[in-house]
Amino acid sequence: MELHEYARHDAVGLRDLIASGEVTADEIEQAARRALAEADAELNALALPPFTPALDHAADGPLAGVPFLIKDSGPMARGVPSFLGSRGLETVPGHDSELMTRLRAAGLVTLGLTTVPELVVSFSTESLRHGPTRNPWDLGRGVGGSSGGAAALVAAGAVPLAHGTDGAGSIRVPASCCGLVGLKPSRGRVSSGPDAAEVTFGMSCDFGLARTVRDAATLLDAVHGPAVGDKYTAPPPARRYTEEVGADPGRLRVAVTTTAWSGVAVDPEVAAATVATGKVLEGMGHLVTEASPEVDWDLVLGGVVPVAIACVASAAASGPTPPDALPDSERFEAVTRHALDVVGDLGALDLMAALAAQNRVTRSVGAFFTGHDILVTPTLGQLPAPHGTLRYDDPGHTMTTWHESLFAYGPFTVVFNIAGLPAVSLPLGWSRDGLPIGVQLVAPYGREDLLLRLASRLEEAVPWRDRTPGVFVGTGA
Repeated sequence: MELHEYARHDAVGLRDLIASGEVTADEIEQAARRALAEADAELNALALPPFTPALDHAADGPLAGVPFLIKDSGPMARGVPSFLGSRGLETVPGHDSELMTRLRAAGLVTLGLTTVPELVVSFSTESLRHGPTRNPWDLGRGVGGSSGGAAALVAAGAVPLAHGTDGAGSIRVPASCCGLVGLKPSRGRVSSGPDAAEVTFGMSCDFGLARTVRDAATLLDAVHGPAVGDKYTAPPPARRYTEEVGADPGRLRVAVTTTAWSGVAVDPEVAAATVATGKVLEGMGHLVTEASPEVDWDLVLGGVVPVAIACVASAAASGPTPPDALPDSERFEAVTRHALDVVGDLGALDLMAALAAQNRVTRSVGAFFTGHDILVTPTLGQLPAPHGTLRYDDPGHTMTTWHESLFAYGPFTVVFNIAGLPAVSLPLGWSRDGLPIGVQLVAPYGREDLLLRLASRLEEAVPWRDRTPGVFVGTGA
């Protein structure tokens, strides 16, 4: 199979080729291996050399034979090292997480581990361990984070799907930077078990990055649902998510805003893409108004920063150390070191106050959706940033100033991690220089079905599939 033939298919397309007998799963795997080598040479997006052989997987799942990648922060795969993007950590799990079990059962052919920023606490994938992961649309710009390596390789056509996690925007931000579909499911939709009940106090969730809406729906069908002992779960869907693709969403009450709740400026090209999306939705017959949830930004920071300190310090302090680890003062980047320095000053009452702040944000955002069906915002506030814009290893940062810099770049995503709502970034705009601009759609809790219906209609109205970056496998670029 030629690389240009391989790369033009999404996951469903590759699956159907295998099912029809036109190609074999082995032929697709070999094409994927060549594609990964070609793309990674330009993008620096793999955390380890490709797995040889691929991880064990079912031969008859709904995505049987489709190449896939997992992120260097989980899902935990038996025997596969995980580094969390750090020079100071290395874990080799002895069992699969529930999500990894489901990915194997889906038939996905897992071929590698993708790059992340240290401790996955950045919208920039530029760790000291790996160096910068480069954007296939512009090699001088970043891919977002923390699922940056995954986004780069999907956008470059090396694989049609890759795993990602999202704790403050870490699926949606890379999707925006790289021109992809990035869905963050509702809290509890995809199990974090068995080793965690709720990652980052329920703010984080697992899913993936894709080039098409139907691929996102197919993957969600394969991995959603509770596991034994889960603390909570999202309400079950009325039918398969793939049945929502192309379905009539009805006439929706759509709110559009381009104003960041933090008050930071939004790039005019980003704002224009969002407004244009509202006009497309209005042309479809939806009731579109300019409106926004009431969000107290001090509560957002108050609900995020103490949790980040606790989670970063816990991961850094408790993770197994590599045999050849650097001295303690050099093992971690500056913001991680800061978290370790100040975590001792963080008390139980501070964490309780953070959870109380999150509750107030969640209630306010939830109230907004009693009068609206969909909220449309920019995904990022800016175009994909040049390398070095976000500096996790800057010793001048505190955890507060670090998050302020993150949210000056991406102010629109974290609110919906706090609230636990489903949200998707779609590549609905393009800058004058040809860079992708993501537009975020948010729905009420548990309504991924509604997001997928509307996203698929937008995919038809404002198609993006034929747009490919300068680095795209099999094109000679």
